[in-house]
Amino acid sequence: MRIVFTKDYEEMSLHAAKIVAGQLYLKPNSVLGLATGSTPLAMYRELIRMNRENGLDFSETVTFNLDEYIGLGQEDENSYYYYMYHNFFNHINIRQSNIHIPSGLPENVEEECQKYDDLIAQSGGIDLQILGIGQNGHIGFNEPDIKFEATTHMVKLDDDTIKANARFFATVEEVPIHALSMGIKTIMHARKILLLANGAAKAEALFRTLYGGITPETPASILQLHQDVTVIVEEEAARLLRRNLNDRTSIGCTA
Repeated sequence: MRIVFTKDYEEMSLHAAKIVAGQLYLKPNSVLGLATGSTPLAMYRELIRMNRENGLDFSETVTFNLDEYIGLGQEDENSYYYYMYHNFFNHINIRQSNIHIPSGLPENVEEECQKYDDLIAQSGGIDLQILGIGQNGHIGFNEPDIKFEATTHMVKLDDDTIKANARFFATVEEVPIHALSMGIKTIMHARKILLLANGAAKAEALFRTLYGGITPETPASILQLHQDVTVIVEEEAARLLRRNLNDRTSIGCTA
C-alpha cells in the first residue's frame, strides 16, 4: 500500500487523474471501476481536460460504476447515471456500449446484480478501481456490517450515509434508502485500487481503514489485504495519519 499526501483537494485530484491517465496510456482498453459523489469530481474535470487538450483517449475504455440508488431513473438528477453523464461521459470520447452502471429501476434485483457481475467477468475484470470512502468507512455502498458482502447486491443505507448524502437532495426524506453496490469481493478482484480521501470528516474512517483491524465494521479496512492500493489524501483527511506515522517501513509514503 502506498500513501500519497497532498496539500489540498485540487492537488489530490490532479494526482489521481495522472494515475488514471497513466493506466490508459499503458492499456487503452483498460476496464475502469468508477466512483461518484463529491470526491472524484475534480479528478473527472482534469481527465476531461486531458482528453480535450492532451489527446487522452477513452475510445477503447470500458467502465463499471460502483453503485446506484434504487428508485431513481436515469433522468433523475440525483441518480448516479445522471451524475456520470453530466460530469464525465458527455465530455469525453467514450463509447456508449462500453459504459456500465447498475439499474436504479431493476425489474428483478437478484438478476440485475448477477448480470452486472457477469458483465465485469466477461470484460476481463477491473484493471483500476477508483474509490472514495464514507464517514463510516464504507466503500461503494458496502455499509458497516457483521460480514463482508461478496458480490453485487442490494444495500440498505445507514442513517449516517443518508444524512451525508442529503446535501445532494432537497430534503433528507428524498434520499433513497436502498442502493445496488458492487460487493467487497468484486472490488478486491480489481488489479489496482485508487482510494481518494478529502475533508476532516473522513480522517477517522481513513485512520481505521489503514491502521485498525480488518473488520466489516469498517468495510474499507479490507483494502489492507490488497496487493496494489494507492491512497491519495489531502491535509485535512490526513491529520490522524500524520500524527501516527512513526513507522514508515510497512507503508510507502510520499510527502
